Amino acid sequence: MSFDNAYEALIDAHDDSRWAFGSGFEDPLAGVDTSVPSGVDGSDLAAYCLMLGDDALILSHRLQQWCTFAPELEDEVAIANIGLDLLGQARLLLARAGKADGSGRGEDDYAFFRDEDQFRNVRLAELERGDFGQLIAVLLVLSTWRLAVFQRLTTSGDPVLAAIADKGVKELTYHRDYAAQWAVRLGDGTDFSRERMREALTAVWPYVDELFTAHEVETRLVEAGIAVDPAAVREEFDGVLAQVFQAATLERPDVPGKAGVAGGTGRHGRHTEAMGYLVAELQSVARAHPEATW
Repeated sequence: MSFDNAYEALIDAHDDSRWAFGSGFEDPLAGVDTSVPSGVDGSDLAAYCLMLGDDALILSHRLQQWCTFAPELEDEVAIANIGLDLLGQARLLLARAGKADGSGRGEDDYAFFRDEDQFRNVRLAELERGDFGQLIAVLLVLSTWRLAVFQRLTTSGDPVLAAIADKGVKELTYHRDYAAQWAVRLGDGTDFSRERMREALTAVWPYVDELFTAHEVETRLVEAGIAVDPAAVREEFDGVLAQVFQAATLERPDVPGKAGVAGGTGRHGRHTEAMGYLVAELQSVARAHPEATW
């Protein structure tokens, strides 16, 4: 479907990429066989889907905060579309979680009626909105990592997760390339733009190691042929970013990783201070009007 105006996609009554509390969307997995594969723990599969779904949901929320703040109109549309792609991934993954654990919880339940410490996204996705350089740094790191993971998930032993990943690969390829192009444009631009890009990478780099540290749920599901070991994509991630940094005349940041809290990070529900404010904003309407529809 094409639109003369990119924003028409946001108001078309038949476009399932729209998503907001109370809007009455049907189950995005309606008609799909969502039975849990034999020998797989449904609660583990649900937890893994929440991890990947929360990454997408939280980053999507951060991206929507850039509406009217991007440097060019073309980027307004691009960032909005990337946010919608991630929102679509979140819908599918959160819905899959509710089917996998047998709770029957829907996407709205997970998005709007969990507390901050029940979200399982990596901390990089939730960082307080910085300047445009930081947006590009966050998007470059997360999309490069997520694309590598999703490419491997296309052969997951869970057919539903594999199908979600197959659709996501096409979207994430664009997200990564968009961010890489801007990183090169800023890094190899003026002295000022290069310094802002360098500072942005330095600010986000402490959260990179967290992306490649396996949670115990991931470890169990890797053994079951369902999940991807995040450590297995580190070499590809480093290789892609090395190419981007070379083209952008930037150096890989040399900064220590950000320690977790009490031995846990975002995957364990331990987040940065920014997360509480983000969740409060995300859930404000749903919490105030829990039975509302329109």
